[in-house]
Amino acid sequence: MPIPDSDWHKLQLFGGQAVTMASAATISPVGGLTILTGNVGIANINPPVPFMHQLAIQFAGTAGVLATGNISTAKASVVGELMLLVFNPSNNKYVPVG
Repeated sequence: MPIPDSDWHKLQLFGGQAVTMASAATISPVGGLTILTGNVGIANINPPVPFMHQLAIQFAGTAGVLATGNISTAKASVVGELMLLVFNPSNNKYVPVG
């Protein structure tokens, strides 16, 4: 299924600014880079688009992602480092890279 012309701007992962939000069980990123404060593990990510994409998350705390909800594999975070997650639309889950 091709990406509608109206959705191409949603794939803008470079440029713009990072968005900072509190870590929570469910987060809703709006861009390619999200900085999370706090220490709550992420169980669900509301996809900004319904097709394959990647998100970079920088953890300011020790939250990590949990293998529940729509995340396929648990992964611990390292304070200050980026975690890359790829969305697989065939099963609607995010897969941590690495």
